[in-house]
Amino acid sequence: MILQFFNMLAECFDLPILDWIQAHLQCGFLDAVMPVITLFGEHGLFWIICAVILILTKKYRKAGLSMGVALLMGLIVCNLTLKPLIMRIRPYDYQLQNFGVTINLLIDGLHDFSFPSGHTIASFEACTVLMLNDKRLGIPATILAVLVAFSRLYLYVHYPTDVLAAVVLGIAFGFLGNWLVGKCFDLYHTRKARKKT
Repeated sequence: MILQFFNMLAECFDLPILDWIQAHLQCGFLDAVMPVITLFGEHGLFWIICAVILILTKKYRKAGLSMGVALLMGLIVCNLTLKPLIMRIRPYDYQLQNFGVTINLLIDGLHDFSFPSGHTIASFEACTVLMLNDKRLGIPATILAVLVAFSRLYLYVHYPTDVLAAVVLGIAFGFLGNWLVGKCFDLYHTRKARKKT
């Protein structure tokens, strides 16, 4: 039932948008740039490294821990729960299986499940946390997150609804991670102050 809904959504909404991007936005410059941009979301590795670097600094330790918590929540909900539960195939596989259309990809094809976009969710978790803690870091991170999200569409490896869901979840987990770590920090400082008195 869920898969039927997603298949209907793909044909009525998602695939026309992907095909429009291919027909109207594809160019040599973006063909070269988008495979590079998308690497910033690969396995969340770039954002994990950012979180570790932030944790190692006193000023941004809370932001780094918040980012780590948000990324962990995204991993559990996105990769370990939603992807195997919904089992949505990639858009290029859908085109081939249902319409016999072969999409020429600019990157190696992925044959795991599609919904939601892991690259996008990790990027928006990270940029949300950074926006909440320091806009000087948050603004460039958000620009990068938007580019990563768009790259998944340009490269035809995710449906628009994969990306939209990931943006919403990423922002939500960013806020939640920041809130949880903030509460832990407040509790720690309260206990520390009580011990001194």
